[in-house]
Amino acid sequence: MTQDSNKIGCLYGVGVGPGDPELLTLKALKAIQAAPVICVPQAANRRESYALSIVKDYVKPEQEILRAPFPTDDAEGAAQVWREASEMVTERLRKGQDVAFLTEGDPMLFSTFSYVLAGVQELCPEAPIQIIPGVSSVMAAAASSGISLATHGQRLAILPAAYGLDDLSEATSKFDTVVLMKVSPDIVKTLADLEELGLTRQTTYVRRVGTDREKVIKDVTSIKDEDLDYFSLLIVKGNPTGNKE
Repeated sequence: MTQDSNKIGCLYGVGVGPGDPELLTLKALKAIQAAPVICVPQAANRRESYALSIVKDYVKPEQEILRAPFPTDDAEGAAQVWREASEMVTERLRKGQDVAFLTEGDPMLFSTFSYVLAGVQELCPEAPIQIIPGVSSVMAAAASSGISLATHGQRLAILPAAYGLDDLSEATSKFDTVVLMKVSPDIVKTLADLEELGLTRQTTYVRRVGTDREKVIKDVTSIKDEDLDYFSLLIVKGNPTGNKE
């Protein structure tokens, strides 16, 4: 991962896991420490990049940090930010600098990296790309809660939480386990829908897995306002039609 103005740098999509630095893979750590440029997504309403906070102890002072402060509630604005981030990354790549784009969890699962990846592939199709998988919050939450996501022959669905009652009913009737990601904004409606479907006793809430604020709640009717967090999910054990008695 050296700098060479005569060649195009490599874009590394690096999954840094859900929050625990010890869940970094050796390959991810090597890529982070070797890249002269680190690019991080940062929500406009947050003071620091969550992905960067996970690996801050491994970042060197001489490494350049590129921040992409994306809006959380403006799809059009976010698209412009990702375009600008792709242009910043491409500029470094064309200078022969390798760039490590950090993302919490895994780069290819509900990740901001996908937007920058598409942008760089359009702007600099000759740039080499390496994607380093990370431990997703889904897998980490299953481990912390002790809930098996799927066994042989079972079906698993991973969905964003913004689904209505009919969609949730269909998903839980077709899949043995449904994971609803980042549920905080819709938690009240989602819990009401789960209660109507008779699934609250089969649902587990996990907040900030892999951090010192981690909390696993298996009685979701006891969730309080202080338990809510953007980095949260629900694991719902469904009732697939084929498994009903």
